[in-house]
Amino acid sequence: MTGPTLALHLRLDGVTDKDGFLDRCARDLRFPHWYGRNWDALADCVTDLSWWAEGREPSGCLLDIQGWPAFRDADPDAAAIAADILADAEAYWATQGRPLVVRYDDGP
Repeated sequence: MTGPTLALHLRLDGVTDKDGFLDRCARDLRFPHWYGRNWDALADCVTDLSWWAEGREPSGCLLDIQGWPAFRDADPDAAAIAADILADAEAYWATQGRPLVVRYDDGP
């Protein structure tokens, strides 16, 4: 069963590295307890939303990211990997007919 459109907000204020980014994703995006706080786990969580709302995957998702420029400047390598994972998730969800839109406050 498909649920409503999901709007999520990721606030990166004070995030300066990979670990901080992954921790903030867990908190702000309300990832499940099994989230492993690594790049593979991030990819899993953003391409399988069955953990959200007890198995009712949303019909679409907007991920609004604030504070991206400071994170990108502090850890360009981690930001590039995160942006790639999110872009892959957008492409995946586009093929599923339930779009994921990632909106950065200053581009990836």
